Amino acid sequence: MNHPTGIRGAMVLAIAGIGLLAPDATSAQRPAAISLADTMTGDIAPVHDPAIIRQADTYYVFSTSRPREEAGQIPIRISKDLIKWTRAGAVFAQMPDWAKREIPKANGIWAPDISFQNGEYRLYYAASTFGSNHSVIGLATSPTLDPNAPDYKWTDKGAVIASSLASDFNAIDPAAFTDRDGKAWLAFGSFWTGLKLIRLDPATGLRATEDQKVYSLARRTNSDAIEAPFLIEHGGYYYLFASNDACCRGVNSTYYTVVGRSKDVTGPYVDHDGKPMMQGYGQIVLHGNLDPSHRWRGPGHPAILHDGNRFFIAYHAYDAQHGGIPTLRINPIGWTGDGWPVARP
Repeated sequence: MNHPTGIRGAMVLAIAGIGLLAPDATSAQRPAAISLADTMTGDIAPVHDPAIIRQADTYYVFSTSRPREEAGQIPIRISKDLIKWTRAGAVFAQMPDWAKREIPKANGIWAPDISFQNGEYRLYYAASTFGSNHSVIGLATSPTLDPNAPDYKWTDKGAVIASSLASDFNAIDPAAFTDRDGKAWLAFGSFWTGLKLIRLDPATGLRATEDQKVYSLARRTNSDAIEAPFLIEHGGYYYLFASNDACCRGVNSTYYTVVGRSKDVTGPYVDHDGKPMMQGYGQIVLHGNLDPSHRWRGPGHPAILHDGNRFFIAYHAYDAQHGGIPTLRINPIGWTGDGWPVARP
């Protein structure tokens, strides 16, 4: 998928539906809408690879560890309104011993995912080194997210899936999902042959024993730069969000977020025009070129919050006004008449 075609398609969706990705003919005559993301305050940077969930009246964001900047592994942030955010400790004081033994050169835990399954909160996380697919995805659980609750405690469950230099995939960027039939899945993947999916045991959150297949969900054809899958269900479809191109380069990041949908959780996922994500296509949801301020570069690594009857997309973007620091951003998601998600202000 080339950028101009994808961006034009995103604008068509935004104008035809309820999204506000592109200005209309009268936008110069009225003030631009203030986006939720632009009202966010507090401890929202540095935040990379956010995962988001709500428990009771509190929203929680977990993100990639930044050992030289923050204490602990997998920092936690909390908010009552999605706007004002504060730090609330970390999941681990240090990397679990087994992960350090498995990936000796890893200096931090990456790309957490948070969900509530089988009466417990399950946090999947990755350990790796940049540019290598010698990687592992682990699992930690807690009965609650409230650090003031008497039963608050993260228990590490060890490895879920690993990849080696001989693998054709990279076991990072996990995202757990339960389908309409109650089957538990884990999407993951970064570069190599793209995004993958495996079955989980719903009772434990670990890999299922009855189905050991690694399913392929999406890949690039002119580049292998695709990662950070996230699955949701809406209106009879499964939607696969993903991030393309280069993250982690500050203001020079070219990351952007796409989506495809399928009637089957294992695919095939296609874009608005029916073109398959396994051939590099995807409908654009977030892109730096769609930001009229040109401030927010490389928006990606999305996590979707389903909050009552509302959907939100949380992601990081690099702030060109503050040295390219990765910053937490959240936008509401609207839906077009034909069922495509659109990031709204």
